[in-house]
Amino acid sequence: MSNALTVVGNVVVVLGALVFATAALGIVRFPDPYTRISAVGTAGGVGIVLVVTGALLVQPSLSGLVKVVAIVALHLTTSAIGTIALARSAHLTGTRLRRRHFDELATAAADDPTRGSGAG
Repeated sequence: MSNALTVVGNVVVVLGALVFATAALGIVRFPDPYTRISAVGTAGGVGIVLVVTGALLVQPSLSGLVKVVAIVALHLTTSAIGTIALARSAHLTGTRLRRRHFDELATAAADDPTRGSGAG
């Protein structure tokens, strides 16, 4: 049983690390602070839960469980407040949201002469 918990715990820790790596990729790739904050806030919350839960599975104990519950609760509350503060400061400094979108329907309507003319 202990061996299985260790393996599952290590897998969960690696999954948490991959979530953090994905958040780091989001910081580099996303175009504006608002989407970057969203990536880090969401992935950070999920990543820390996975990492500390995996560590608990590797070395299970009652005191460890209490610590994991405290870590998750404190992290999720402080992360939300920090994310709101960062987004608010970006808004107050006048940082604009980059609107990147592609409307396939508008492009298809422009390419098809029968669409939009009432025929069909």
